[in-house]
Amino acid sequence: MQMKNFVIDESLKELTKHHTVVMPIACYETNIKQNIHGYIPLHWHDEIQFVLIVKGEAIFQVNEDQIVVREGNGLFINSGCLHKALEKEQSGCVYICLNISPHFVLSQELYTPYVKPYIQATNLPYLYVDANQLWGKKIINAILEIHKYIEQKPPYYEIDISMQLTSIWKNLIVNGIQLEYVQTEIVKGHRMKQMLSYIHQHYPEKMMLEDIARAGQLSRSECCRYFKRYLNSTPLNYVKDYRIQKSLYLLQQGDLNVTEVAYQVGFNSTSYYIDLFRNAMNMTPYAYKKIKINNQGILY
Repeated sequence: MQMKNFVIDESLKELTKHHTVVMPIACYETNIKQNIHGYIPLHWHDEIQFVLIVKGEAIFQVNEDQIVVREGNGLFINSGCLHKALEKEQSGCVYICLNISPHFVLSQELYTPYVKPYIQATNLPYLYVDANQLWGKKIINAILEIHKYIEQKPPYYEIDISMQLTSIWKNLIVNGIQLEYVQTEIVKGHRMKQMLSYIHQHYPEKMMLEDIARAGQLSRSECCRYFKRYLNSTPLNYVKDYRIQKSLYLLQQGDLNVTEVAYQVGFNSTSYYIDLFRNAMNMTPYAYKKIKINNQGILY
């Protein structure tokens, strides 16, 4: 199953339900370029995530860090961490994505000593899964097995998946990671999510830097530093980019013209919106609208 449209709430929490019929997991292939944005937008979820690059290369951002993941290697992304992904150098990147509820990784009796400390650690937002390392190779093989089980659904495949998950988690934690729990890091993540949530709730309205900073209980200068660290952007540039993202959905609605879309997402000048859109998408909003409406069945 290819996911082409990430549904997220105002806090950037992904709303997609990651589960099969009986298990709180999901495993599917993702072609980055086929997403409605052309990349995987910034989001977070309670599930832990493993990705395995099966073709090309991808650049993942997890919290403040950027990680290049090449074909055959993978990445562990911890619960609650902000992350996004884009294709590197038009490599046609495709990856397998495995999302798992932390409570399903091990039995209830083993969750407290062997899972909870790792998902709460502030120094483990992600871990590069290197196929050249024995532990990494075992994790990658287990992801491939789980993907095969979910696609083919052989008898008792749920039990096989549970066994593979146990193997994945054991190989992740045997590295002897010295876990840390730094309160300031927890607060930083919370404040960033508060500011992003404010933008996503109020993007159609007039918005000032002071408004965004206030949402995160920060000064204007600290607010700018947060956005520079996490997103390599300014707060107000992020607002513009987010408005462009939201306009993509509206442009595919046949009953809205470009001017109406511009005003609905918070721009008070159609020409300014068109200029920003052209810079971001390499086409005008009208051209984008025409293409998507003519290919209505491709995106969903």
